[in-house]
Amino acid sequence: MSSELSLSAVTHLECSKTGERFDAGVVHNTSRAGWPLLVRYDLDDLKKRWDRDSLADGPESMWRYAPLLPVRQASHIVSLREGWTPLHRLGDLADRLECSNLWLKDEGVNPTGSFKARGLSCAISMCRELGVHKVAIPTAGNAGGALAAYAAAAGLDAHVFMPRDVPLANYLEAKAFGANVRLVDGLISDCGRLVAEGKTSEGWFDVSTLKEPYRIEGKKTMGLEAAEQFGWELPDAIFYPTGGGVGMIGMWKAFDELERLGWIGSKRPRMVAVQAEGCAPIVRAFETGAESSEFWQNAATVASGLRVPKALGDFLVLQAVRESHGTAVAVSERDLMNGCEELAAREGLFVAPEGGACIAALATLRRSGFLKSSDRILIYNTGSGYKYLEAWTTHYGASVPTPGDLFSSAATPASVP
Repeated sequence: MSSELSLSAVTHLECSKTGERFDAGVVHNTSRAGWPLLVRYDLDDLKKRWDRDSLADGPESMWRYAPLLPVRQASHIVSLREGWTPLHRLGDLADRLECSNLWLKDEGVNPTGSFKARGLSCAISMCRELGVHKVAIPTAGNAGGALAAYAAAAGLDAHVFMPRDVPLANYLEAKAFGANVRLVDGLISDCGRLVAEGKTSEGWFDVSTLKEPYRIEGKKTMGLEAAEQFGWELPDAIFYPTGGGVGMIGMWKAFDELERLGWIGSKRPRMVAVQAEGCAPIVRAFETGAESSEFWQNAATVASGLRVPKALGDFLVLQAVRESHGTAVAVSERDLMNGCEELAAREGLFVAPEGGACIAALATLRRSGFLKSSDRILIYNTGSGYKYLEAWTTHYGASVPTPGDLFSSAATPASVP
């Protein structure tokens, strides 16, 4: 990739609800109206100077798409070689589900073991570019570890707020990367409230899901990669585990940008948002025809990335699902862990419960006739099964301690009023 094409084509930011424009190159969280900001690019100019064949010379990471990412100076990029994750064509399991063209994109091989590396690589790179020195994040687990890793690589001060019962691996990795970790008696929404309350007094930049513009841009590279890896012909359906929904929003944005560049046509996959029955606000909103979701009370699931009771960008997720003629499906705890077990035993892939949830959802939609056996179907596994040993242990009838049990004295506790 030439030095010219290492520079972003970014022009401005835009409110996802009102369309109000904001300057690029300035620190922003949400729009003045309180909605997520989307990064916009000069795609007409970029189309003239960047062609998809040049990607053959790009790095084998998400930064092969640097012109379509917001970082303007290559020296500001903070990368641990995230992205360019493998596509696996499933065989034995595909036969059982009567799918002749079933694929899984494994995000569990990313740095820190999950897809969160993409969003945090982009966000922390922009923090470096914009002169931010302190960052804070509420997390259901994996995002905290990723933030801590990239902040460490960038030399930033990181503050991570996570529920006391997060998977132990998430707590340990964030501590190991040198972050200030605070365990909270509550959910990710409670963690988010504490981050917001301390933002002004502590002087940190809030990297909460959809409360800054750049994690979406990192996550959209999952869609850019899928398009490239499938020879610029998108699959017929995409199954995506949906908690905060940033990946779904990002991929839908990526497909629009690729079409405007002339790299793909107008065909879109049917987008399937997959949630757990114990926390399914997007599914409930989809089924009732609502434009946004309501807060899900008493959210509970072993798939910690799906335990998001209310997503700020839920209206964008629902928009993508409906525009694509997709759907939203909730699955049981037993079924999602059985999906994990089948992927392991039949395909040799040790995936996160979120990935197993997609297998369970696919089985449901194949039985209903929503998808044909010949459809090219892409499932996203968003994390490594090794990050969820508690879920596996419980699945096999045992129990394990939580970070709150083992390390309450080592972590700074945070109470929720």
